[in-house]
This record gives sequence, structure tokens and C-alpha cells, in this order.
Amino acid sequence: MSVPSSPPVRPTPSPAALRSAGAGPVDPIAATAVRPLPLGAIRLTSGFLADLEHENGQVSVTRGHDHLERERAWDNFTHAAAREQASPHAGPVFEDGEAFKWLEAVAWELGHRDDPDLGRWLTEYADLVSRAQADDGYLSTFNQAAGKRGRYEWISYDHEIFNMATMIQAGVAQYRATGSTVLLDVARRAADHLDTTFGWGKREETCGHPLVEMALVELYRVTRDRRYLDLATYFVEVRGRGSLTDPTWQGWTSVYFSDRIGVRETVYPEGHAVRAVYFASGATDVALENGDTALLAALRRQWDNMVEAKMYVNGSLGSRWEGEAFGDPYELPTDRGYGETCAAIASLQWSWRLLIATGEAKYADLIERQFYNAVLSGVSLDHDKYFYVNALQVRDGAIAYDSRMAASGRHEWFGCSCCPTNLMRTLATISQYLATAADGGIQIHQYAAAEIDGDGLALRVATGYPWDGDVVVEVTGADGRERELAIRVPSWATGAELDLDGVAVPVDAGTYARLRRPWRTGQRITLRLPMAPRTERGHHRVDAVRGAVAVWRGPLLYTIEQVDQATGVLVDDVVMVGANLRVEHRDVLGGVPAVVLDGRAAPDGPAVDIVAIPYFMWANREIGPMKVWLPVAP
Repeated sequence: MSVPSSPPVRPTPSPAALRSAGAGPVDPIAATAVRPLPLGAIRLTSGFLADLEHENGQVSVTRGHDHLERERAWDNFTHAAAREQASPHAGPVFEDGEAFKWLEAVAWELGHRDDPDLGRWLTEYADLVSRAQADDGYLSTFNQAAGKRGRYEWISYDHEIFNMATMIQAGVAQYRATGSTVLLDVARRAADHLDTTFGWGKREETCGHPLVEMALVELYRVTRDRRYLDLATYFVEVRGRGSLTDPTWQGWTSVYFSDRIGVRETVYPEGHAVRAVYFASGATDVALENGDTALLAALRRQWDNMVEAKMYVNGSLGSRWEGEAFGDPYELPTDRGYGETCAAIASLQWSWRLLIATGEAKYADLIERQFYNAVLSGVSLDHDKYFYVNALQVRDGAIAYDSRMAASGRHEWFGCSCCPTNLMRTLATISQYLATAADGGIQIHQYAAAEIDGDGLALRVATGYPWDGDVVVEVTGADGRERELAIRVPSWATGAELDLDGVAVPVDAGTYARLRRPWRTGQRITLRLPMAPRTERGHHRVDAVRGAVAVWRGPLLYTIEQVDQATGVLVDDVVMVGANLRVEHRDVLGGVPAVVLDGRAAPDGPAVDIVAIPYFMWANREIGPMKVWLPVAP
């Protein structure tokens, strides 16, 4: 495909136009089943998610700034801006990307609230990035200032395109949240450089780490410049030629890079879990905007197969430490599982895109499972320490020979800081996952105390979720026209009821309860979800959990920690007896509901109470034996 030397550029829509059309992280141009609500249309008011959003902005993002300064990440841009040669480079080749993910979090936080520090950081660092960019749009401090290699010399390894992709996402976020075009202009110059360099008939290559596919589609949605969607389509279709290998270690083959087979022929996601799911997310964006139903069907098949055979019970992805990779189908060891925090975050992004495309409840169900049980576990309760790896078991006497191991506890930072910065930008946008709009109504996908405005309806949601199962939706404004209000009923919530005007009716789990009528101010709908503890039996093909059960309460997976068990009772030895599960409020972890089970201290040992706490809260008191799957006494 030929590209004119000076392609026409459409004007970027104004921030006001974006806010009226929808301005979250995903704002499709093409027709979809449901559409994201505009930035600011969903406001968390109190409770669990509001507290998370607040602590992320006040603690995590602020300390993220300090960490990046200490790691000298911004010094790389200072050297590049000065057009220095052979300067020392701080951090790994993808350090630019970690700075940009943090900068994206700063932008989204400014969309919630005014903060002089955040505003100053965003302004100063955006200006620095603009000055660091090469005249032709290229931006990679590792090669610009440090002069380590020539441009794209090690395209599978050096993350140049990945780094520019994270910058594009930060630029879109800054523009949508604040109206500033400083980073957006940098993003467009970088995308124009990529468009000049890569494509059919040009350099027919791609980056070793997918992300540019999502970033280019997001840029297309903001600018309406078709070249960016076409380039994203190229990057999706060129992958799968088997050409990507790691120049530093030939053990990382094309499988690691999700480059063994084309996206349309892929059955299961494979290779490096984060790369694979980022790529699937970007391919889904491309399928949506191109109206490519065959590609969308292939991606939906891959999602189904991943959930069935390559996902841990908590929603974690990646079962091999070697290459941070997916294993074979049903290869899901509990003690050696990897479950990188970034992989769960990538999966949220993929499921959200499939939810937008289809409106199907199963995608919102997985977002809930992964957010509460595979994403939140990645950050400590004080929002200052992080897990890179999310294990489902730690044995007595475990030795942490790698800082990523769960046995070493959470850390303030990592040399590869992808998980902390990814968590920051995810928690800064979590409110956008609550609800969407479609012609004639609003769909509520996740539960939190919030105010929601859209499509002629204003709603106030009151709930103590995830601790309490009652979700009250009150109509606070209506235009008098008939509207459909759809409320997701989780797949785990067998026995749920919906109460409207004092009349309670059963609703089916795994669907949306749909109510269509002319709404009036003051009407209330109450969804009542059963919160009794329950068990989930391990899949018979997963050797590590055959004959064992996992404990749930509402959306939360539970686990047993050594610190909660009676003296002399070792987590490694206990077995569950019967099915008597009861909730107790104990004076630990802020008084959260614990689940107590009947058990034995060993298969032939004395009777004991086994105490379980929410999995995402483990390792916040001490590090010791822990496990999610419990063997059941015969």
C-alpha cells in the first residue's frame, strides 16, 4: 500500500466533543453492542472501589513518581533531549514504557480531580518527552541517547515500538482527561514515523512486544485518521510468520513472541502471557473498527479456550516461569504457577473489548473475577508494595531465590516495573468498567457506590459490594422516554433476586436482568445476590487440584494463611471435612468476613477449624505457608 509523502490529517475532535461522545480508554467509532460512557459520566462516591481509586491516586501514583526519579528514568529523556551520544542509560530497554504508563495514570487521575503536583508532573514530563523526540518522530532513549544499537536492529528485543505505543496511550489519556495536545502531538509524530517505516512493501516486521496495535487504534479513535487503523491492521496481520527470535537467547522462539501462527489460525493464546493477551486485545480493536466478523470470531474462540484450559481459578494467566508463559492446556500447577499481575490486567482489557463488541455477560463476569482476585492481589493494602507473580500456594520452608517469588513477599519496586505502573493506570480507570450505554438504555456490569449518567437516565448506586450482596439502583433523573436498564447477574449468583417496587422475582445467573419502561425519578431497583460461602471443585484434568476445592464468597476467592490457623496446625497438612462453611467477622485485616471450615490438622489428624481470608489480602501481615486449593477428606 503506497502512502503519500504528506498524507492529509483530519482535525482532532475537541475535548468537549470527546466528552459528549464517550472518552474512556476505549471509545469505538464503529457500531458495537454497547458503548463506553463519557469520561466523568461515572463517579465513584464511596465504598470499596472509591477507596481504591483514592488510595491509588494519593499513594501509589505519588510514590511511583519517587521511584521513577530514583531509578533515573527521566534522565534518559533529558539526555535524548540534549541530543547527547553514548550517555548512560538507566533501567532496561523498556524503561521508557514504564515512565509512559505512569504518565498515563497521572493523566487519568487528573480526569478525576485537580491536583497541583499531578498537573505539574504531567506538564513538565510531557514537555521533556516532546523535546526528546527525534525530528522524524522516532523516540527510544535506549538507542537515541545511549546509542546502544541502530534503529530497529534488534526489533524483537529492544521494545522501541512498544515504548512508542505506551507513549501514544499516555498522549491519548492526557488529551481526553485534560484537553492538552502536547503528548498527543508527540504521539502523532511517532505514529507517522511508524507508518512511514513499517507496512506492506516497506519494512515487513513487527515488535517483539505487542501493544502498538491497541495504541494505534486508540489514536485513530481520537484523530479519525484512517492511516493509524490501517497500520494497526498491518501489525495484526503480519504477526505469525515465525520470524521473531530473541537475539540474546535463542531459547525464546517465535512461540514466546506469539509469532508462531497467524491470529486467525490461533486456537489457544500461547507464549509470553502478557504479550499474547495484549496482542489479542489489539486484534479485537482492529476487528471492531474494520467490521471483521471472522477475526472477531477467531478471537472469541481463543478467549473461550483460554478461560477453559489456560486460566487459574483466580483468573491469573501464565503457568510457566520459563518465558513468563502460558503452558499447555490444563497445565496449571499451583505452587509453580506464574500468574503475572500484568497478564491479568491485559486480560481485563481484552474482556472489556469483547464486552463492548458483544454485550455478553460472560466477559463482564471474567472482568470481575480477575479484578478482585488476580489484579488486586498484585498491590498491598497500603498501596506501596507489589507482587509481580501471584502464586496460589506457598509451601512451608519455601526459599525465595528470585525476588518475584511470592515467598519473598511484595516489593516496593522491581527492576522491571511493569506491574506497579500497570496497576496504577488500571486503578485510575476502574470506574469506566462499571457501566455502558446502548441505544435506549444503560447496562450496569460491575457494582460500586457510584453516580451514573447516560442515555437519558441518571442513576445512583448504593452497595457494600464486594462484602455485601445488595445493590440498590435509584433513578435520580429521567427524560420520560422508555429506557432499558440492564443489570448483570453474576454467573456464580444462583438464587439471586431482583426487587422493583416491592415485588421480588428470581433472576437467572450469568445473564442481564433487563427492565424496560419510562422511568421516573425516585424509583429503586434492588439486586440481591446470595453471599453464602460456596466451593468450586478442581478440574479433573488439572493434576494439582484434582479432588480439591476452592472456597468463594460472592466475587471473592478465599485462601488459608498460616497466620490464621491454630497453633500446631500447618497449612500444608490440613484437609477439609464436609461442607459446613460459615462466615465469621474476626479482628484481622480490618474486620473483613472470614470463612471458617470444618477440617482436620492432617488426613488422620484431630478436628480443627480452618480459617480462610480473601485471597487478594494475603501476605499483608506476614509471609508464610498459604494455599487456595484444599484437599477434601474422603
